[in-house]
Amino acid sequence: MPDDGGRRGGQGRVRVSDADALERLARLLEEVRDNQRIQLERQAEALGMQKEQLQLVLQQHEKTARLQDRAESIQERSAQLVKTAQRSVPVLLVVVILLIIYVSWLMFR
Repeated sequence: MPDDGGRRGGQGRVRVSDADALERLARLLEEVRDNQRIQLERQAEALGMQKEQLQLVLQQHEKTARLQDRAESIQERSAQLVKTAQRSVPVLLVVVILLIIYVSWLMFR
């Protein structure tokens, strides 16, 4: 059997020394670790942006709710004013007609 420096097995395959294999495995594991770290950093950034967006949405919702409450109170006051006007117009109309009659009576007397 020829001496191939420990690189070939009995069936023609190239055998890598254990040290080389461990070194390659260590490099691959480091790459995986580094890629996972990068991915985690990106996920943390994305999560931070999502939290900011959620805060903005919640603030907008609060503003909208306050605005809606204010609009409802304005509509209620407006409805009360309209009711008051609807009740007062007939009374005022009667008073105006009576005053016109009184002034006419004073003029033609």
